Amino acid sequence: MSISLLCHPLSPHNIPPANSSSTSAAGTHHRRILSLSETCSDISQLKQLHAFTLRTTLPDEPATLFIYGKILQLSSSFSDVNYAFRIFDSIENQTSFMWNTLIRACAHDISRKEEAFLLYRKMLERGRSSPDKHTFPFVLKACAYIFGLSEGKQIHCQILKHGFSEDVYVNNGLIHLYGSCGCLDLAQKVFDEMPERSLVSWNSMIDALVRVGEYDSALKLFRKMQRSFEPDGYTMQSVLTACAGLGSLSLGTWAHAFLLRKCDVDVAMDVLIKNSLTEMYSKCGSLRIAEQVFKGMQKRDLASWNAMILGFATHGRAEEAMDCFERMVRKGEHVKPNSVTFVALLIACNHRGMVNKGRQYFDMMVRDYGIEPALEHYGCIIDLVARAGYMTEAIDIVMNMPMKPDTVIWRSLLDACCKKGASVELSEEIARHIIETRVDNQSVNGSVSGAYVLLSRVYASASRWNDVGIIRKLMNEHGVRKEPGCSSIEINGVSHEFFAGDTSHPQTKEIYQQLKVIDDKLRSIGYLPDHSQAPLVDASNDGSKEYSLRLHSERLAIAFGLISLPPQTPIRIFKNLRVCSDCHEVTKLISKVFNTEIIVRDRVRFHHFKDGSCSCSDYW
Repeated sequence: MSISLLCHPLSPHNIPPANSSSTSAAGTHHRRILSLSETCSDISQLKQLHAFTLRTTLPDEPATLFIYGKILQLSSSFSDVNYAFRIFDSIENQTSFMWNTLIRACAHDISRKEEAFLLYRKMLERGRSSPDKHTFPFVLKACAYIFGLSEGKQIHCQILKHGFSEDVYVNNGLIHLYGSCGCLDLAQKVFDEMPERSLVSWNSMIDALVRVGEYDSALKLFRKMQRSFEPDGYTMQSVLTACAGLGSLSLGTWAHAFLLRKCDVDVAMDVLIKNSLTEMYSKCGSLRIAEQVFKGMQKRDLASWNAMILGFATHGRAEEAMDCFERMVRKGEHVKPNSVTFVALLIACNHRGMVNKGRQYFDMMVRDYGIEPALEHYGCIIDLVARAGYMTEAIDIVMNMPMKPDTVIWRSLLDACCKKGASVELSEEIARHIIETRVDNQSVNGSVSGAYVLLSRVYASASRWNDVGIIRKLMNEHGVRKEPGCSSIEINGVSHEFFAGDTSHPQTKEIYQQLKVIDDKLRSIGYLPDHSQAPLVDASNDGSKEYSLRLHSERLAIAFGLISLPPQTPIRIFKNLRVCSDCHEVTKLISKVFNTEIIVRDRVRFHHFKDGSCSCSDYW
């Protein structure tokens, strides 16, 4: 388009009086402008069209307002929201379509999402245009992004007031809002009361369940959805995340096969799905396939690199994580490291005890990339130096942090004290910090119970069994319960859960018989249990403590795997707590005696046991 194409003899000053002939000419002129708008390919051409419209049309005509709405829509699509605001402010009688267009532009712009809600409020205040069913989804999307639960609830009231409570698009926006803000009950209520649902409705509800970690419920809803709708890329992305959370490799592999057979996705969605596949295979213990997916990606974004670096890190392959980072930096690909990248690198260093390298990455993050360390970065570096035995340095970092240390940081220090044989007095002081932060919050209470358990192990290591008994008494008095160990194993696509001392499984008799076989074989090669890992049983009864160790959840799961899987088939175990040192030693021995590979994902990392050794090199 050029300026010459926009020349026209009409102007606001010489348009003929309104009659049938002039009305017809004006209509033709408006249609010509609309036709020209379809050919605009960038913001400069749109500005020429805007200027031409200003010169050759009357501003208050309905057809002219329609043209301005089109120009406003195009300026938004060209990502020039500032120009869109200028156009909008120059119009005296803005229509609902114009308000919706600008609200949508702000909702899609990361830096202006709060303005979407402010625009909506201004729309109500002016009162000339009423919100419609197209207004609310855009405003709700912006509120979801900024976690504006209070604002979202206000909009929900407006939705009820304006009679759009049964609109499927509006309800989809509400489910997305409440799901993003963690209000699963409200999201579920909206979903259950919808008179009709679209694929987006199901996707939003499944995503809401995944966000709060209700992976089993998400997969059940997915199976129910399949009765009515064919899943798309967004559905499968949520399914893959649920599989990763559960460690369900068989279902994740099925989802991958389904995507290859059924789902036709665009390039942007393909990157998101490949990222989810990389993460899923990494979290399900199949790092080799995760690498294959990553290497096969034609296009990668920062999340792709972060997923692969973190995958290497959690599997204890620090050198490969660092090599992946170096390749990312060298290739560029329009990505540069962010805070997540450095968390992954610090985790890699932590799992291998690479203190100097961890310090270098921490300094690089601040010096070369201008990233301010967050609590997660401090937690990683403190855990790294503390577990390597540099307790003084770790405590100095804690004391000089710009933010208050949380219970996770204090607990990592206490764990380091336990592993490195630090003084009982220092351990008691750190435990006191954790216990003093106790509030009615499950995650904090979990850290408090962990502090009691770790402190009891410090006492047990020092043979202070009376103090171990006192710890148990304090836990009972304060209602603090030790988080029960839970391990799961997937057999033929079915997940089996075991708790410590579990007798609820249908094959309990066979499992305990296999445990006896394991015990006999381990004793024959000289295994001696580490009683300090079971101090909260009967402190005066070594036999009771040994029995407790024998019934840790991962041992039950391994025994079940040995009787359920073909010989030499890898056994994959997923545990909610860290593996204790006694179970770690036992699992190494089992891998050798029974000639089988055992892969254990605990709370913080993977352990690959094979031929009597572990990928962590006994550093975890």
